[in-house]
Amino acid sequence: MTSDTTNTPTLRRAITLPLLTLYGLGVTVGAGIYVLIGATVADAGAYAWVAFLLAAFVVGFTAFSYAELTTRYPVSAGEAAYVEAGFGTPRFAMIVGLFVALSGMVSASAIAVGAAGYLGALTGTAAFPTTIGIVIAMGFLAWWGISESVTAAAIVTVVEILGLLFVILWGLAVADQGGVTVDALIPPLQGDHWAGIIAASLLAFFAFIGFEDMVNVAEEVENPRRNMPLAIVITLVIATILYVATCIAVLMAVPIDSLAGAEAPLSLVFAGGPDIVKVTFAAVAVVATMNGVLIQMIMSSRVLYGMADRGRLPAVFKQVSRRTQTPGVATACVTLIILGLSLFLPIDELAAWTSQIVLGVFVCVNLALIALKWRGQAGDDAFVVPMIVPILGVLTSVGLFVATAV
Repeated sequence: MTSDTTNTPTLRRAITLPLLTLYGLGVTVGAGIYVLIGATVADAGAYAWVAFLLAAFVVGFTAFSYAELTTRYPVSAGEAAYVEAGFGTPRFAMIVGLFVALSGMVSASAIAVGAAGYLGALTGTAAFPTTIGIVIAMGFLAWWGISESVTAAAIVTVVEILGLLFVILWGLAVADQGGVTVDALIPPLQGDHWAGIIAASLLAFFAFIGFEDMVNVAEEVENPRRNMPLAIVITLVIATILYVATCIAVLMAVPIDSLAGAEAPLSLVFAGGPDIVKVTFAAVAVVATMNGVLIQMIMSSRVLYGMADRGRLPAVFKQVSRRTQTPGVATACVTLIILGLSLFLPIDELAAWTSQIVLGVFVCVNLALIALKWRGQAGDDAFVVPMIVPILGVLTSVGLFVATAV
């Protein structure tokens, strides 16, 4: 698609509601439960599933704030646009946009490390070259084309969701119950264990990062004012159900000592199963985690593109390939940064950094919506939430950030 006046290549609207929902689920599910459940168990033990519920509660208010804002401003680099509209400060908006892009790149790096761990367990390959291969391959796919890359991500998302359902069924009905009992899953209302649950909730929060990535492909979504809010809500609900059920199934099937800190945690559910089951699930886990890398690459490159398109970054980042109609320079830059981060930083640090950055962005986005509502600025035909929603979005995001820092 090209402009009639300038003949400049532009982004193509090719993402339907099902593709958009699968896009959100792909980055959310692949980025979280496949990689980080071991780290959450290390902090919260048998109560790790509660950490996922707490993270979902925090995310829920902000998700509805995003749902309104993306219908007001259905553009790439959405968070930067929201903050600029709310506060009228382009420089602050640029900083927020850069943090959003950085969160995507750090997140993709963490997922790439997890993907290399699963692939190494499957093939015996070393982590260093495996990580390089994964990042470069996903960078090429992100450049290839939005419909091609999102369709590929959607197909893989279906596979990874089926993989989680398989984990749930195997862990609850087939595997030897070597983990905790049902009674042990219920935390007492008082006790030191809540400190571990709250600490684990920051990592669990990382598992929900994804719905906000969806707003950054709004310029490539069909009918964004209808499809964006629907896809955000559907993504959050499905992800929460899958996370809690998977966490409980794994906790009941695998001893906590083995699960805590495991690099490929879900594969432990099949430790006593046939080799064909182990290999099949390992393959699913590999493609699931690589899918998360791909989608975060798409998001980060669109943020850089959107900011450059509005004059907030150098114009080179808004160059769109005539062949693929994707932001080629931005995609290449994102790929190189992800490669560097994934090779030199551990996964738990990458995940914690991502969560902290995104919580800060959530606070800014909710405050921007509060400012817009306070001024009485309503979007045309926008999805509207009550003022209490962004207020609670600020309070829960700040509360989780402070609690985990303490």
